[in-house]
Amino acid sequence: MSVYFDDLETRSADERAVSLAECLPALIAAARALPGYAEALAEVNPLTVTSREALAALPVLRKSDLVAAQSAEAPLGGYTAWGQHQFDHIFQSPGPIYEPGCVSTNWWRLGRFLYAAGIGEGDIVQNCFGYHLTPAGMMFENGARAVGAAVLPAGTGQTDLQVRAAHDVGVTAYAGTPDFLKVLLDRADELGMDLSRIQRAVVSGGALFPSLRQEYADRGIACLQCYATADLGNVAYESPAMEGMIVDEGVIVEIVRPGTGDPVPEGEVGEVVVTALNPDYPLVRFATGDLSAVLQGLSPCGRTNMRIKGWMGRADQTTKIKGMFVRPEQVADLVARHPEVAKARVVAGRAGEKDTMTVRLETEATDPAPYASSVSEVLKLKAEIELVAPGSLPNDGLVIEDTRKYD
Repeated sequence: MSVYFDDLETRSADERAVSLAECLPALIAAARALPGYAEALAEVNPLTVTSREALAALPVLRKSDLVAAQSAEAPLGGYTAWGQHQFDHIFQSPGPIYEPGCVSTNWWRLGRFLYAAGIGEGDIVQNCFGYHLTPAGMMFENGARAVGAAVLPAGTGQTDLQVRAAHDVGVTAYAGTPDFLKVLLDRADELGMDLSRIQRAVVSGGALFPSLRQEYADRGIACLQCYATADLGNVAYESPAMEGMIVDEGVIVEIVRPGTGDPVPEGEVGEVVVTALNPDYPLVRFATGDLSAVLQGLSPCGRTNMRIKGWMGRADQTTKIKGMFVRPEQVADLVARHPEVAKARVVAGRAGEKDTMTVRLETEATDPAPYASSVSEVLKLKAEIELVAPGSLPNDGLVIEDTRKYD
């Protein structure tokens, strides 16, 4: 078994740039021809979009935009290259929002992740992701097929039956949420059933705490995690090096300031924006609402694509203060009004029975007075203004912090 899924994983920076210059114009042209992008990309010349920098000038597509488009043009909103009847599956996620799916080889690109985890021919994967309406079960089944592994389509729940099946079938790998594997293993111990043939686990959809990963390791199970979404498929994944998550070869990941489409400096926490190089469903600069940051350097495993630090919280920090909603994009507008301001952070607090709002601005300026009118105009509220030194605000992706206690 080769170390790598394919040669794409070890390309040089120059090779990646050439590939991007070739595939991006075609993707943008295909997207521009779709009804969903007709307005947003109307003035874009696809031939000029040949780099990450050019891509960053295009508008961001938010999930709320997708929901609105699907309401107007059910069920897929005009963002797919095919009609809904041409896909193998249509899924429904909370929202509701609808996603297409195909059984063609590695359509969601999970095969790359499973291969990195050491799963392949000869393995039987107990797939404990749900198969009902939402796509996770089919996504991981599709990935298992891509690496030649068999699948036990277990789904969720029914712990005793799952333990019996894992034992009788001889399951060698687990796919599911991080904590459910422990439920199965603990129940197997209680029932006296040996599940020691399970030596690999691929997980997503929840936090994999270090203590839980170590517990699996103590049982002889190597557990790795990926970051995937129903819309995009695999975005990034762990390799055995377990140093950050390596961006999948079928997507372009940007980290932007929440509420904007503007890339942040490398290493700074921001919102994950993804362009999926999928001609069937070409999502361009799709804002996930998740926070992460670029991890500098290359993975010790030899894969050369960009790395991110994994899931670091939610970017949608919309907060009601004094009866008014304050949104990240408003904070971004405030910063844009003042070139000397590098970052801003709105802090919601409580004094007695009243809400308070403090706006902290990273700037070398010393007089807060000039900023008061901008704050009132943009945020629609009055606030205490604090000027802080450049670089002093926390690097956690928060532009709105709610310090009020609700218990």
